[in-house]
Amino acid sequence: MTLQTGSILLVEDNIDDIDLTLMAFKRNNIENQVIVAKSGEQALEILHGDGSEKAPLPSVVLMDINMPGMSGIEALKHIRSHPRTRALPVVILTSSKEDQDIIEGYGNGANSYIRKPVNFNEFVNAVKQLGMYWLLLNEPLP
Repeated sequence: MTLQTGSILLVEDNIDDIDLTLMAFKRNNIENQVIVAKSGEQALEILHGDGSEKAPLPSVVLMDINMPGMSGIEALKHIRSHPRTRALPVVILTSSKEDQDIIEGYGNGANSYIRKPVNFNEFVNAVKQLGMYWLLLNEPLP
């Protein structure tokens, strides 16, 4: 699937978390295109596609960190090492409460670290705040 301007790249391997996130977007009337990558490797393929420097990038990447294969932290390192995606907003959206994960996330260039609330209504509210900031208030790099 091709990214569109204003899209969201959701990097998540858990189908239940994907469904909950999409449901939270819908409840908050966030109608931006959402592309789902189920691994860090797939996220990088989507971002770098055919190598064209003119293909649109998403407005924000929502990245889980605990995935099989390439972790979210490893994918983040690759995103930050490439000139085309170096400034792309990446928000870690994870259930991890480990201090080391927070330190690694920010240390490798995450723009934000959000713990997924266990309660669905709290999660819907967190997604609302996330959408308001990254999709409406934040000024992207031209």
